[in-house]
Amino acid sequence: MAMERSLIIIKPDGVQRGLIGAIISRLENRGLKIVAMKMIQMDESLARRHYAVHEGKPFFESLIKYITSAPVVVMVVEGPRAVEVVRKTMGATNPADAAPGTIRADFALEIGRNLIHGSDSIETAEKEISLFFHPSEILSYTRDTDRWIFENP
Repeated sequence: MAMERSLIIIKPDGVQRGLIGAIISRLENRGLKIVAMKMIQMDESLARRHYAVHEGKPFFESLIKYITSAPVVVMVVEGPRAVEVVRKTMGATNPADAAPGTIRADFALEIGRNLIHGSDSIETAEKEISLFFHPSEILSYTRDTDRWIFENP
């Protein structure tokens, strides 16, 4: 079975509102495995590299100011079709458009305070993960429950 990885960022609003555990639980309850995690204070340089795709857009500077305003939790999750599963678990970027039961629909109201970032493709995930984690920080392990989550662990 092919495993994918996705970068997750629990943004400053998620940390400040005390939703770290609730957000992580949603991802783990889906069966995704956390293979790396840490809390950081993102600096401006890292924020600009991470959000480089949005440079020049009207919201870019406010996004940089926001993401560097308080600690964030960054992690790498792993599982079959992890990128797609994470995106569906998060919900639409605009919480008003997110499906009921998703993280953003259940916990957020505005696009600028949507709690969580997840990679949008396998290629993006690889680039994003390398911004936040050294390969030695990403663990490889088998959970006893994997055989009950994955058809062919």
